[in-house]
Amino acid sequence: MSAPPFGHDPAHNRRRSQRVLVRMPILIIARAPDGQHVSEHAFTSCVNAHGALIFLNLKVQDGQKIIIKNPETGEEQFVRVIRSNPAPEGRTEVAVEFLRPAPKFWRIAFPPEDWAPHSPEITADTF
Repeated sequence: MSAPPFGHDPAHNRRRSQRVLVRMPILIIARAPDGQHVSEHAFTSCVNAHGALIFLNLKVQDGQKIIIKNPETGEEQFVRVIRSNPAPEGRTEVAVEFLRPAPKFWRIAFPPEDWAPHSPEITADTF
């Protein structure tokens, strides 16, 4: 018996917490290769209780620890870069995870874990 193709395995798509698509301003603070601290104002694309997906001009490496700051609250959390991929406009799509889950960092209410839409997605054909 063979394994399902990568990405089609239900366990591959399973998340530890619900994701919410939200564009939220953040400040990223990292250590440059020369040891100096560098920062960048950025935005989230998607957040959850365990981390976020962000777009950066800063160059970061998988496994690197950086600080993410919520400028609205002043709260800071250490995160680890999980994955980084080239994105449009010379930026990098960066997935980060909190070193410890921090669901209240984003100051939003997440859907319950068993939440699922009860109706199909609205499209131009059904609108």
